[in-house]
Amino acid sequence: MSLKVAIVGVTGAVGQEFLSVLEERKFPATEYKMLASARSAGKTVTFAGTKYTVEELTEDSFDDVDIALFSAGGGISKTFGPVAAKSDCIVIDNSSAFRMDPEVPLVVPEVNADAIRNHRNIIANPNCSTIIANVPVWPLHQANPVRRMVVSTYQAVSGAGAQAMEELKTLTADALEGKETEPDIFKYSCAFNVFSHDSDIEENGYNTEEMKMVNETRKIFDEDDIAITCTCIRVPVLRAHCESINLEFENAIELDDVIDILHRAEGVTVMDDRDANRFPMPSDATNQDDIFVGRIRYDESIPGNRAINLWVAGDQIRKGAALNAVQIAEKLV
Repeated sequence: MSLKVAIVGVTGAVGQEFLSVLEERKFPATEYKMLASARSAGKTVTFAGTKYTVEELTEDSFDDVDIALFSAGGGISKTFGPVAAKSDCIVIDNSSAFRMDPEVPLVVPEVNADAIRNHRNIIANPNCSTIIANVPVWPLHQANPVRRMVVSTYQAVSGAGAQAMEELKTLTADALEGKETEPDIFKYSCAFNVFSHDSDIEENGYNTEEMKMVNETRKIFDEDDIAITCTCIRVPVLRAHCESINLEFENAIELDDVIDILHRAEGVTVMDDRDANRFPMPSDATNQDDIFVGRIRYDESIPGNRAINLWVAGDQIRKGAALNAVQIAEKLV
């Protein structure tokens, strides 16, 4: 059976990660089409030993394509996603364009793979921070319903793309040489600095990233009643986000059961060595498929052993974006 796949935004950080993941997992496509903006058209990319010429994205790009992996920004997705869908191409979109559309499945395969079957040629990839939290929280929620979830994120600059990663390198070098650091991608210097996530502040005082985590988690879990609050922060790390997650359950839960559930959970690696004070770090999660979980302990401010704390690390570009989309594509084929 022939299967043609298009990569939209192939020259970006996530687009390049799409290629790495597709090659590593030996995705069963027979043909690929590399798409990007007009300024990138004509460049070449190498995939699985073959050199491809990047084509300009147009409304005619999807006439012969079966699956399109999009990572070119929400504006591009809103313009070209429906065009691709009308061409009977299944779009797996990495932007926020369609995530909260009730007609579009929002999927983390370890959580709600069954939702894929309800697609109307568009499937949404969740926000990276949402994916990283949902993978370890879901199996615990299945065992004992989560009633409240408090998340604080420590997000790598990779969430803002390849240029942001280069900016961190450049500004760090400038700072070490005593030069003035002049940011371009971010409002503030990301070198030796920590600041509130660079998304718009909404009327309720939360930024857009925080509300994405709240709304997307409720949709993915199909649980509108979970109380969720988030604080999202940018830190000077190249790739791999970390998150502090506090969970309050409906019933008492044994810590040994929590650890056992996480050990058995798909897509999770437990790294919880109290004796060595060794817990997940961004360097552990970088280029890894799994979400790493540690600092597993009771929240002693909640009586009755009904709450726990977790510390997680996950590669934002990989599982937080490209891998999740490719896993969805694997379910389709």
